Amino acid sequence: MVYDFLLHAVEEQFMVEKTLKRSGRGTVTLLRHRATGKRYVFRHYTGSGDVYRKLLAVECRYLPRIEEVAEKDGSVAVLEEYIQGDTLSFLLEGGVLTEKEARMAAGNLCDALWVLHSLGAVHRDVKDSNVILRGDEAVLIDFDASRMVKPQASADTQIMGTTGYAAPEQFGLQQTDGRADIYSLGVLLNVMVTGQHPSRQLAKGDLGRIVRRCTTVDPEGRFPDVLTLKEALGV
Repeated sequence: MVYDFLLHAVEEQFMVEKTLKRSGRGTVTLLRHRATGKRYVFRHYTGSGDVYRKLLAVECRYLPRIEEVAEKDGSVAVLEEYIQGDTLSFLLEGGVLTEKEARMAAGNLCDALWVLHSLGAVHRDVKDSNVILRGDEAVLIDFDASRMVKPQASADTQIMGTTGYAAPEQFGLQQTDGRADIYSLGVLLNVMVTGQHPSRQLAKGDLGRIVRRCTTVDPEGRFPDVLTLKEALGV
């Protein structure tokens, strides 16, 4: 009932400005409220809405605010805050960031991931196109691939993530937890300062040592949590 109500409300109260993403799993569209003119993001995809439901009660400046979530027969509908800014992938087309900028952005993402991990969830798709720079703040978006951690399971039931950024365990080797996001964030940190995957060109100095520890194949060798990683970043 909530699902049908949400779809009806979106159709009646909002106008579609543009399609932001279309895939085999669903669509992401930019909406404008007819009465207020305020913009929102609407996600409609096949999968689980567990993580989005957890985020309904969350207020974090480095995560979009989730307004409504509804599910029906394996379809998920999500209405969320629109983050005004450019994706990190777009900004990196113009050149790499300074080390200070990269450390600050990674620190913001650590704060976002700490909230997510505290809820018992893992993002599983931390990458440049899922980060929006709003002024000097980095906001982590898109939880369509996210899942709740299930310690009793030996491996993820569905393989998700982006090749190059995804941790080895995301490809069916074992159960993922927050350390998979640390791996992806390490790759992203390296990309921010070098424009390259760490396997091709590793960042220099202390930053390179941080990236290397984040991207260790064995999760046990990585930072134990994102707060420890943030401390190492010095931000």
